[in-house]
Amino acid sequence: MELRKYEVEWIFLAGYMRIIGRTLLNAYPEKIVNIHPALLPAFPGANGIQDAYQYGVKVFGVTVHFVDEGVDTGKIIDQDSFKIWGSESLEEVENQIHKIEYEIYPRVIAKLLSKSR
Repeated sequence: MELRKYEVEWIFLAGYMRIIGRTLLNAYPEKIVNIHPALLPAFPGANGIQDAYQYGVKVFGVTVHFVDEGVDTGKIIDQDSFKIWGSESLEEVENQIHKIEYEIYPRVIAKLLSKSR
C-alpha cells in the first residue's frame, strides 16, 4: 500500500465526501478521522448544516469521529455545540459551525497524536 511506504500512521479528513473502502479501513482501524458539521448521529451526510437548520433545531454543532464503512456512522471522538435563538440566518449558523471546526479539529488531532506516541 502506497501510504505504508511513506509511513503514514493517521489519516485526517476534512470535507471528504466519499465512502472509504474496506481495504483502507482494515489497514487503518480507528486511524482515519473525519469532521462533520452537525451533532451526529443526527443529520449525517453532505447537507448536515442545512438539514438541521431546515428541521428547526436550536442546538447546532460539530462532530469529530472515526471513519467506518457507513456515512458519518463511526465512533464519536468529540463534539462541540452552540444554541441559537431562531432568528439567526443559515449563513450565521454556518459561520459559527466553521469557527467551531477550526477550534475542535486541531485540538482533537493533537490529542490523538499525543496518545499514539
